Amino acid sequence: MTTPPVDFTIKELGERTIASPLQQRVGDDADRYFVDGDSRIYLDDHVAHDQARSPTLELAGPRKNLYFDPATTRIGIVTCGGLCPGLNDVIRGLVMQAWHRYGVRHVYGFRYGYRGFIPEHGHDVIELDPEAVSEIHETGGTILGSSRGEQNESQIVDRLQQMGINILFVIGGDGTIRGALAIAKEAERRSTKIAVVGIPKTIDNDIGYIDQSFGFETAYSEAVESIYGAHNEAKAALNGIGLVKLMGRESGSIACHATLATSHVNFTLIPESPYDADVEAGFLRALTQRLERRHHAVVVVAEGVGQSYLQQEEKQHDASGNLKFIDIGLHLKDRMAAHLNAAGMPHGIKYIDPSYLIRSVPARPPDSVYCWRLAQNAVHAAMCGKTEMVVGAWHGRMVHVPMTCAIAARKNVDILSDLWLSVLESTDQPVDFKD
Repeated sequence: MTTPPVDFTIKELGERTIASPLQQRVGDDADRYFVDGDSRIYLDDHVAHDQARSPTLELAGPRKNLYFDPATTRIGIVTCGGLCPGLNDVIRGLVMQAWHRYGVRHVYGFRYGYRGFIPEHGHDVIELDPEAVSEIHETGGTILGSSRGEQNESQIVDRLQQMGINILFVIGGDGTIRGALAIAKEAERRSTKIAVVGIPKTIDNDIGYIDQSFGFETAYSEAVESIYGAHNEAKAALNGIGLVKLMGRESGSIACHATLATSHVNFTLIPESPYDADVEAGFLRALTQRLERRHHAVVVVAEGVGQSYLQQEEKQHDASGNLKFIDIGLHLKDRMAAHLNAAGMPHGIKYIDPSYLIRSVPARPPDSVYCWRLAQNAVHAAMCGKTEMVVGAWHGRMVHVPMTCAIAARKNVDILSDLWLSVLESTDQPVDFKD
């Protein structure tokens, strides 16, 4: 990621004057356990970079002193947007960390995203404690429910004030984080001390300044099973084609990683690589040549491929304002069939779209570990009064990232990177289908 001239300073609600209860647990190891408030890591770890001028990110972790008194702190948790493996793990981690490590006894879950704050929708608030969340990480989805779409931040802050909530944890993608930032700004305008901390959720792995989003590893691992099925179907038919559409509106990360994990994919199409009529024609020629040589092929396509090429004049949007995509998978299926029919080549195409199955499964162990660490560090940060920030890993270290930076730009697959080069080597597809 190119180093931009941005400010990575984390906003705080005020001076930390309350001794952390964690000091009693660690005893003589306190100096090693707690993070110095000035500890930071470089944004750019490239050895050729001038580190004297490189921006830095604040390290996450427990601090010796808190802003909020655990005895009087009230916490709210909300999940927004589409499902993602690990949502329940994060909820559970937040509750367990706040309850057992800090002694917070008032934790509330808001139902169905930001709608849950608005009285007119009539959604009950759930009281959360260790018993309520003890086994939720064993199932997919979110026990709080979710929704898309903006809600009035003034009404949300009204509800937070009425309930005396000091900390709000928001689990969601870039649209959700924008909403969280608006909530924090409204609270600040009212001089209300509410820490708003985000845990970024994007199954596409496209939020900036974070190594990897929770649920991503589970997502591409689950996608591998669909590719294996597509490969078996393709080999079982003369000129069989297994076509798998995977998630990835603007980023082809899942498609790339699932491709590399199987080594059965012959063509991988991602949004970052141009797609138009000429590319499509080149792809169809390359597909035909593959079938002539090997009599089967596996194609993986990310959902965001070719949308500017496919979109009609009448564009539609969902409740969050996201453009509703035309199904590139069905389009490719039809185009491949028409092309092969015109060439007089017998074939069979099996189209697989596992998206809703992938995003609703429980997190796999590596993701569960990551979710737990995100939750722990989110609670550490919030109890210190840090706000308008998200937690994530950067260069393998847990860090705090300002919300404004996290949503400033999407993280995409660099088609000049070693990741994409590895995909090209694995699939043996042309670098440019126009050639």
